[in-house]
Amino acid sequence: MLKSIDKSDQQHHTAETAETMADVRHEVDRIDRILVSLLEERQSFMDAAARIKGNRKAVLDRPRIEDVVSKVKAEAERQGLSPAIAEPVWRTLIDRCIAYEFESFDRLKPGLDNS
Repeated sequence: MLKSIDKSDQQHHTAETAETMADVRHEVDRIDRILVSLLEERQSFMDAAARIKGNRKAVLDRPRIEDVVSKVKAEAERQGLSPAIAEPVWRTLIDRCIAYEFESFDRLKPGLDNS
């Protein structure tokens, strides 16, 4: 769940109003803290998926991967995020989330369908 925003996470500048590298770095650090919180929330759903899925083979779902990437690319285009950033970042994120989900599945269901 997205954590409450602390005072250091309040936006002070936009990309247009930042005047110094300190301004830029403050905002990048703030955004990174928010991203970490969002990624932790996403990770929690990998635990939920591992708990819900009946067998280990269900963890790797290639059609779902392509569905997620397609949706992300469309949203990235809508919001103006470079596809050269969006697609590789999400493919890496998905890859690491799948690896985490395998670990979670094995931890939650030791010995079950570990092929």
